[in-house]
Amino acid sequence: MEEPLNYGHQHPLLLLNEDQLIVADCSRCGEKVSTPCFSCAQDCGFYLHKACAEAPLELNHPFHHYHPLVLMENPPYNSPGEYICALCRQSGDKFVYHCSCELDFHIKCALFTFNIAENHLKELEHVALQHPLISTKSGDEELEDVSKCFWCWEPLANYTYFSLDCGFNLHKKCAELSFKLNHVGHRKHSLVLQFNSEQFSCKICGETSGKGLGFIYGCSPCKFAAHFECVSAALDLVVEDKRHEHPFSLFPRGSSFICDACGIEGSYASYICCTCNIMVHKKCTSLPRIIKSKWHDHRIFHKYFHHTEDFRVLDCIICYNEVNTEHGNYYCSKCDDIFHVKCAMKDKNSYEIVENEDEMPNESSIIVIERNNAEEARKVTHFMHMHNLMLGPFVGGYENSCEGCMLPITDPFYYCTECVFFLHKACAELPKMKNVWHYRCQEPLALISYKVFWCEQCWQISNSFAYESSECESKICLRCVIALTPGARTCLKHEHPLFFCGDHKGQYCNACGYTTKGDGAFCCKDCNFVLHLECFSLPITARHKCDKHILSLTDYDDNNYLENHHCDICEESRDPNSWFYHCAKCDTSSHVGCVLGTYPLLKLGSIYEEKNHPHLLTLVKKKYDYLDCDKCGWPCEDIALECLKLECKYTVHWNCVAPVSLLSWWKWPLRKYI
Repeated sequence: MEEPLNYGHQHPLLLLNEDQLIVADCSRCGEKVSTPCFSCAQDCGFYLHKACAEAPLELNHPFHHYHPLVLMENPPYNSPGEYICALCRQSGDKFVYHCSCELDFHIKCALFTFNIAENHLKELEHVALQHPLISTKSGDEELEDVSKCFWCWEPLANYTYFSLDCGFNLHKKCAELSFKLNHVGHRKHSLVLQFNSEQFSCKICGETSGKGLGFIYGCSPCKFAAHFECVSAALDLVVEDKRHEHPFSLFPRGSSFICDACGIEGSYASYICCTCNIMVHKKCTSLPRIIKSKWHDHRIFHKYFHHTEDFRVLDCIICYNEVNTEHGNYYCSKCDDIFHVKCAMKDKNSYEIVENEDEMPNESSIIVIERNNAEEARKVTHFMHMHNLMLGPFVGGYENSCEGCMLPITDPFYYCTECVFFLHKACAELPKMKNVWHYRCQEPLALISYKVFWCEQCWQISNSFAYESSECESKICLRCVIALTPGARTCLKHEHPLFFCGDHKGQYCNACGYTTKGDGAFCCKDCNFVLHLECFSLPITARHKCDKHILSLTDYDDNNYLENHHCDICEESRDPNSWFYHCAKCDTSSHVGCVLGTYPLLKLGSIYEEKNHPHLLTLVKKKYDYLDCDKCGWPCEDIALECLKLECKYTVHWNCVAPVSLLSWWKWPLRKYI
């Protein structure tokens, strides 16, 4: 053993020889130690890798030269504990190199990259080349890439590589990258290999790194950043693609430009079409002309320039920010909707390219038989109904509900002349198969009807039309599908359009007064107005036996002369700032929940199949002749299911046969209005 040393430990440390067996963790980095290493002379369980013991207390890292990295036992945050290494993106709870710009680095990550930057290649002398592919199944040749390059995060199997026994993996080409280089795309200064701490996007391709913050070639004074592959990629002099009728020619000037295809800034090299007078990124020379998107029912087309007057609103219906029509975008000619290129193509799983322009879009649910003078579909057939449907108005129609969404009928709508069947025009025109942007399943959802189901979006039980997944058989009601279809919407007495934000939370809903919890809300960009999904979808009008007139949804009670605001149905107190139903003629006011009831989207008489009963059941609401439930033995005084075979006499509460998940949520949306 060598003479005792001390590296910040209260006891002397001894350097152990390579022939000694040690089974312990390093007290600084937390990984297994191997000799040579340091051990506490008094056997208190303190061990250090030799590299960790000799790590400098302050490290001026070439890849992060804004501030020095300081070695600390914990990063100086309010809640010390685990941190995330900004290099490898793995958590840690031991000593950390911390930067004042709130970046944290494992000791091993900081030292390893420092040695690479300083060209200390002797640190790589222990590298052993190993194959990064392992068999995923015994006995066959199916392989899986289990390692990524620490530098560029690409699979190692695609290249010659180093595989470091300390857990770091590098392509050979990445390990040999120059620390500094000159590039025609940025002539002012040299580009330096550095950690992308400020998360700059690549000035050449416009995209950010694949994993974490990544490494780039950058110029800090000019805030210029470029990917490794972008600065080394060879440029074609001419690019031809069938999606554009003319070839694109290289324009190799290192000046910035706005791409006419996607509207995003580019620099270094652009490609120009002299015939069309446009300048684009290289990747945009092959931009798809037509795509099918989960965000929209129709095919959307790419166009380089638009006239502002062609659109009712210029907000992208995905991100809700304005689209500049002087540059390229995607648009729907049927709906006058517009999309940023980067939004429409951000997620590769959310769209597919349409190569055949003559390809027919999704099959419609209706077939037009006759049109009126305004070219509206006056007489149609719907695949969910046996008779022809006529476009309203129809006397008495407003007292009924839509079979599609179970909400009260309002103009425009279709009705059946042979039976009591009504459909809103918007519900009738929904396609048989539909891609739903917020849904986890990749396959289109199929339109179904006449099944009692639980909507996984709003937690309501319904037997309206629904879209069903063939993968998991879960369902979404039409009310939610229509409400969540992207695009600006207006609502009760609010003058500005509302947009759905999927992760909105922490703000009070203007309708019910409850805070949003991160499961999405409708928000106004122009003022502080927010609505829950279920509040946004409340019926504007409703009927209840408490009043002979149609009740209207009201957003504010201005009867200040009343000392107590109460509900005329339950006779309990009512919050005057919460939405309620009101009849101006009779001056009656009632809770939303009291008017709509426990099951506002259930239609009596629907068919239900129970797994444990051999016959079909029908949905009823018991008013008289309260039979005892065959499940629990209590009288069926509310919603119940009866066997269609009269001789069977089988009757059960709805709650006794509903799935357990429904029983937990079935009253939640309306409970907050009572």
